[in-house]
Amino acid sequence: MNTYIALLRGINVGGHALVSMKELKACFEELGFHDVSTYINSGNIIFRDARTNIPTLVQLIESGIKAHRKMDIRVIVKSQREMAAICKKIPREWVTDQEMRTDVMFLWKEVDTAAAISAVATNPEVDRLVRAKGALIWNVTRKNYTKSKLPKIIGTRLYKNMTARNANTTRKLLMLMDRT
Repeated sequence: MNTYIALLRGINVGGHALVSMKELKACFEELGFHDVSTYINSGNIIFRDARTNIPTLVQLIESGIKAHRKMDIRVIVKSQREMAAICKKIPREWVTDQEMRTDVMFLWKEVDTAAAISAVATNPEVDRLVRAKGALIWNVTRKNYTKSKLPKIIGTRLYKNMTARNANTTRKLLMLMDRT
């Protein structure tokens, strides 16, 4: 059995696409996944399954949510190994706290390219970016947030093909996966 995390895009944000984690857990169990657990209300579902083809898992989950909730929700699935590799790329001192903000933007395949990443507008004086396979990690001090150009990605092709979690959540998800 392999351990995976499903990261759902755009649920429970600003009163849109409201889904309870209890419902999602039940949906995943109905799909035949094992040891299903959720973490916080932003669409993080840890599960185990014998299958290794991630595109097949994504298709199964997306169609299962559509059948269960009548919602089109995009999903990224990462293996435990992939999450560990992403977390390893986050500099240890980059956290999300009162002083700084660090976000991990999990990317769909179509934007996980050098060209797509290089098109991201940044302010080199305040934005710090690290690329990992399948993710872009962004760090900025809170006092310089308004000087950052990265929030301008909202509405772009990249933005529509990613889902973000802060660094603290990303590390916690890996820790929970390691316990499964």
